[in-house]
Amino acid sequence: MEEYTPIPKNRSRTKVFNLFKDVSNSFPFIGAMEISDKCFYKRVNKPVMKGSRLEIFEDARKEYKKLLEEGW
Repeated sequence: MEEYTPIPKNRSRTKVFNLFKDVSNSFPFIGAMEISDKCFYKRVNKPVMKGSRLEIFEDARKEYKKLLEEGW
């Protein structure tokens, strides 16, 4: 599975785009991406999960394109 992680120039947070797998279904792939928001804190070396959500492919692509245009 591929993972896309744009990081802004100030490196304060990141978003992770993953292909969503539904393990409860016999056909595990649906047309969705999981987008996780993570924040970096000065005292913690690893990013802290802020939240995640599911988006259909088209909406996830639009958000990824917008992030790249903003300079991530």
